[in-house]
Amino acid sequence: MTDTTTPLTLRIERILPATPEEVFDAYTDAEKQKIWFSILDERPGIVEIEVDLRVGGQQTAVWGPDADTLFRETQTFLEIDRPHRLVTESSGSSPDGMTMTTRIEITFEPSSQGGTLMAIEQSGFPVPEVRDFFAAEVWQGALARIEAFLLREREQGS
Repeated sequence: MTDTTTPLTLRIERILPATPEEVFDAYTDAEKQKIWFSILDERPGIVEIEVDLRVGGQQTAVWGPDADTLFRETQTFLEIDRPHRLVTESSGSSPDGMTMTTRIEITFEPSSQGGTLMAIEQSGFPVPEVRDFFAAEVWQGALARIEAFLLREREQGS
């Protein structure tokens, strides 16, 4: 029997207060990621990030509140069109031992309202509950952190 179900996919969009170049760089630059990963935390935890931004290169991130509660993610860059589009294969694991591999496609477009429309499409979730958690918690949290980082950068640049 052939499985004809569609992969579980989420799509999220947010307008961020910066140019496409600035948003792309905030998302892909290791030093900037180290800042925004914990920018909203009262007590910063562990954040380790390495980025080799080239097709076939990888971004590896390890983060969590302490050494016993770490999340790990490795993204392999499949397409890079700075500052317009980024496609990766993401393999991650959580402290409870769950592992998952998904495909992430992100576009960065100037918004007619000002700033940049960052649109994320992530596919390959194993079950709807995991997809829904990523839509409501993971991506919303990441986008809030990136936005806080970009606003702080703008304030410091003034």
